[in-house]
Amino acid sequence: LESRFSGAEKPALYGVLVAVKDNIDAAGMPTTAACPGFAYEPAAGAAAVERLRGAGAIIVGKTNLDQFATGLVGTRSPYGAVRSAHDPEKVSGGSSSGSAVAVALGFVGAALGTDTAGSGRIPAAFNRIVSIKPTLGYIPVAGVVPACPSYDCINVFAQDLGLAGTAVAVMGGAGHRSGRPLPAGYPLAAKAVPVIAVASPGSLPHLSDAWREAYRSTVAGIEALGWRTRTDDVSGLLDAGELLYSGALVAERHPSVGAFGARGSADLGPTVAGIIDRAGRPSASELARDQQKVTGYRRLAEQLLEGTDALLLP
Repeated sequence: LESRFSGAEKPALYGVLVAVKDNIDAAGMPTTAACPGFAYEPAAGAAAVERLRGAGAIIVGKTNLDQFATGLVGTRSPYGAVRSAHDPEKVSGGSSSGSAVAVALGFVGAALGTDTAGSGRIPAAFNRIVSIKPTLGYIPVAGVVPACPSYDCINVFAQDLGLAGTAVAVMGGAGHRSGRPLPAGYPLAAKAVPVIAVASPGSLPHLSDAWREAYRSTVAGIEALGWRTRTDDVSGLLDAGELLYSGALVAERHPSVGAFGARGSADLGPTVAGIIDRAGRPSASELARDQQKVTGYRRLAEQLLEGTDALLLP
């Protein structure tokens, strides 16, 4: 690293240790997606990984995950379950479990995960660290084993928002095997007195009493800061999330690993195998129907967030 940047100004991530979720290609390291029978040696690193290297980051290794990034618990891997960084009796959250725990335990400064249905945000919350899921398409996903390609996104884990934001900025934008530019005038911080959308109690039916009280307490805390809040019905957003596994959108998982699953590999976990098998069943009509639903939910989200700076969820 010193020889690469000798005599030059040190780049943004000089010397930062970074781990990479093992469904993202890194040069010189096999990609397994937590399935040994699927493993391959990539010819090159993913676009995002190469951009990190170019900014001085040191890629130290690959991390465990829910197999084929299918799950939100961190236990669906033949390499073993990843436990919470703070309590080994609890799950770490998934599917980017290993990356989140590596950051939470201080093994690395930052780590890459993927987030299609919460796989980055959930383990970050469970392990008390920062995760940024940028706008879909801002970080190119070339070199990522697809889950649902229309919705796949690389996310960043870190102990603090500054480092996570720097990594996102390094990896994002147009060029080098796709990516989209940041729009002109895009807001990069909240206003001095932000307006925060909060979920109405009736739109969070599955919260326990303890978590409902914790959410109320958090809302009261941000109001005590002088921030404004606005209560909204977020049930439509939860319905949208359900489509990724319960609807026909899961069909996108089949082109990626369906043929491998059909061979009946002993390395394929039964839960993941069942999801992949079901992914081959929706009809084209059902997929088109659910894609149209997503369009409607996007409009709903735009209306919901109009006039607010953030949406606070449990």
